[in-house]
Amino acid sequence: MGRKLLVDVCSAHNLMPKDGQGSSSAYCIVDFDGQRRRTKVKSRDLNPVWNERLEFSISDPNNMGMEALEVSVHSERKDGKKDSFLGRVKILGSSFVKQGEEAIVSYPLEKRGIFSHIKGELRLKVWYQEEGQASAKAKEEKKEPGGAATVSVSQKKEETFTPKKDERKDEQRQQSAATVVPSAEYSLKDTAPNLGRLHGGKGTAYDLVEKMQYLFVRVVKAKGLAAKDANGSSDPYVKMKLGEGKPAQTTIIQNSLNPEWNQTFAFGKDKIQGPTLEITVWDKDKGNRDDFLGSVTFELSEIPTRVPPDSPLAPTWYRLEEKKGESRVKGEVMLAVWWGTQADEAFSEAWQSDTGGGHIHTRSKVYLSPKLWYLRVNVIEAQDLPSFDKSRYPEVSVRVQLGIQAMKTKVAANRTSSPFWNQDLLFVAAEPFEEQLLLTVEDRVGPNKEEVVGTVRIPLNKTERRVDARQVSSRWYNLEKNGDKPFRGRIHLRVCFDGGYHVMDESTNHISDVRPTGKQLWKPPLGVLELGILSGKGLLPMKTKDGRGTIDAYCVAKYGQKWVRTRTIADSFNPKWQEQYTWEVHDPCTVITIGVFDNHHLQADSIAEKAAGLKDSRIGKVRIRLSTLDSGRVYTNSYPLLMLQQSGVKKMGEIELAVRFSCTSYLNIMQIYFKPPLPKMHYRHPLEVTQLESLRYAAIRIVSMRLSRSEPPLRQEIVQYMLDTDSNLFSIRRSKVNYYRIMGVFSGVIAVTKWFDDISKWKNPVTTVLVHILFLILVWYPELILPTLFLYMFLIGAWHYRFRPRSPPSMDAKLSQAEQVDPDELDEEFDTVPTSKGHDIVKARYERLRMVASKIQTVLGDLASQGERLNALLSWRDPRATAIFITFCLVAAIVLYVTPFRVVAVLIGIYALRHPRFRDRLPAVPLNFFRRLPSLADRIL
Repeated sequence: MGRKLLVDVCSAHNLMPKDGQGSSSAYCIVDFDGQRRRTKVKSRDLNPVWNERLEFSISDPNNMGMEALEVSVHSERKDGKKDSFLGRVKILGSSFVKQGEEAIVSYPLEKRGIFSHIKGELRLKVWYQEEGQASAKAKEEKKEPGGAATVSVSQKKEETFTPKKDERKDEQRQQSAATVVPSAEYSLKDTAPNLGRLHGGKGTAYDLVEKMQYLFVRVVKAKGLAAKDANGSSDPYVKMKLGEGKPAQTTIIQNSLNPEWNQTFAFGKDKIQGPTLEITVWDKDKGNRDDFLGSVTFELSEIPTRVPPDSPLAPTWYRLEEKKGESRVKGEVMLAVWWGTQADEAFSEAWQSDTGGGHIHTRSKVYLSPKLWYLRVNVIEAQDLPSFDKSRYPEVSVRVQLGIQAMKTKVAANRTSSPFWNQDLLFVAAEPFEEQLLLTVEDRVGPNKEEVVGTVRIPLNKTERRVDARQVSSRWYNLEKNGDKPFRGRIHLRVCFDGGYHVMDESTNHISDVRPTGKQLWKPPLGVLELGILSGKGLLPMKTKDGRGTIDAYCVAKYGQKWVRTRTIADSFNPKWQEQYTWEVHDPCTVITIGVFDNHHLQADSIAEKAAGLKDSRIGKVRIRLSTLDSGRVYTNSYPLLMLQQSGVKKMGEIELAVRFSCTSYLNIMQIYFKPPLPKMHYRHPLEVTQLESLRYAAIRIVSMRLSRSEPPLRQEIVQYMLDTDSNLFSIRRSKVNYYRIMGVFSGVIAVTKWFDDISKWKNPVTTVLVHILFLILVWYPELILPTLFLYMFLIGAWHYRFRPRSPPSMDAKLSQAEQVDPDELDEEFDTVPTSKGHDIVKARYERLRMVASKIQTVLGDLASQGERLNALLSWRDPRATAIFITFCLVAAIVLYVTPFRVVAVLIGIYALRHPRFRDRLPAVPLNFFRRLPSLADRIL
């Protein structure tokens, strides 16, 4: 019976970048018993996933233990040079396991020589099987799964790989489950758009967008038109037609022979289908054919070009001409016709051919978030309250409400008619201050029953504002009840606006502005951020129109208080916006967010009843941290738009952006890195984490309500998506993300520990000898320790410079754990609060959550136990252990006093680096002693 070796090349992690752009195009070469196999190339991915199975025949099964399997990882180069070596793994045949015992193992990549710089690890699964077993296993897999043990989805993902002959079928299965998508599909792409230097009004230059030619037609007015109606007047309007395309028209002016329109139209050059522009004037008739009033024709080649900052083209009177078969034409029309670009100041308010018309919901606009303040209400005391029921002690509290925010003080400790609280309550208020502060003094007369003692309303317009921690003056306010004037007692308050804090309306991880509210504390800007929103590519249809899929896409960008919204490009899967915007930058360690949405409100005027329930659909968003950008450099990239749906992660298309961050002074930028990220008040008088989170949600609600009242509105679903309202909601997927992030943080420490373990075990004798020499030099000359350490970090940083990222970061599906995610976990993440699922599903999810929480609980418990054991060394909780330890300390103090430090350091170092033949496999004595120390875990119920 023959035997064969099977190797599943699963994935690699944290490979060394070798392509000069901070990445590598990795593939594996597997050698065994004179046979060689090769995997596919994973382009520009430092964490490639292959999931390929390779088969090798074993020529002599009896001598299999003498063979070795060698897997080498290389990076493909396209410049004609030799492919770069990324590391290798060598597995002895004696460690091969038989079928049924296989498991995925992570192997650290080894160097080929002393001076090789290799890092990362390779995940493999290696086993052998008899040829007869292979056919038996294939038959077994065809059986019905009834009666078989249940295997979790995560186990299937970790242990099952499809042979190469079934790759196509497996790929279809994975796409239907939306669990695996090619990494290249999600990667950032470099682009080379033809950026022009366009000039807008007042000499403004737009150099981060491509030039788009438009034919502008400004229809001002007409005079002396012919009367076509029985009342001796006309209802004139103007049509503009370019070739065979659908004509555009002005509004209809009722009963006028001298109408005024003053409307501007912009026709994209790519949509012009003829050599002439025909402008006709018509009289609108109800139910009949409209009457012709005259026309004017322009040759497109004769139309002048306007280049800002030239003044606008002056409109001119043109005599209306007759048309063949028409008569009674008279009058003139005032027009201005010119060629221009999207930088023309008339473009933003013009009727635009690529937006489907001049609908208000298609126009580009700039919005400003309302200025937010923290309102501090210090409820001190009350006096002369009405008499209470003498059979009980009063339980008086104060309820404070500002708009949709409401908070309540504790019940006063002194239960008298003069209660005392001295409690601070914090609210978010927005300028202009529309709401009044409402305070209600309440007495709890029974369970869930409270009686209003009195109320007071305080307008905020004249409330004192402070930018530091100084004490503001307090004031007594008279209480009223139901608007009556009779005296109901009085309440002592201290109310002020705290302008020294920054009011957060974003997630702290993606904050775009850190300035305090008080403008007196603002510093001059450090630079300018310029964003060119160029185009979209391959957007997916989001709705149906006339039986076909369509999309009306627009972009929203948010940085600081300034929001921008591009125009909506109607019915295009590859929209071209070509719009440029500018922001002042006060801190480079901030993030700009760009989102893409589908406009569902183009017909809102005609279906007003239905429009109220419509919501614009999310297509995806991009975040760019300014500190990752080189000053003055223009970055042009195409970013993938990724959306996590209940079926898994899905690419909705791409957005092409041009970004440039320019700083006024490089020295000022460097100084920012040594200052606290938030205003001083956040550190001198910090707010609680829970308090900050509730205030953030209040700020988001206020901002979304205020922006939704603009015209056109920036709707609440857009604002909430851009501000990451649900960033703190629980999901298993996010828990996994954070777990792997923590593991990534400690990967460096783990790698150093593993490296030292290899050195101390003499796995590479040459390296170990060099470490011995370096150790002795540093012990003999301890003044070289710190210089050597810092020099080493300098060299490592300088070496990594050549592998630095060359493009801004984009959304990462792999980091988000969205490529391989269980469908039930996605269903749980998209579930409503409270849940809409059945009892059985909720119970299963609760059990899974308990399993995850139990692991976290175990890890935290182990960390706590180690700290408690350290405390137990000197606490005499274990008298014998403490006695041993303090005796050791006494002896060590004497020995160290009489023995030169260099000798002690050399002895400790030589002992730690001793050869394996002098080592015992049992744990060291100090470790045994430490593990025997008591912890508080013994006392937990």
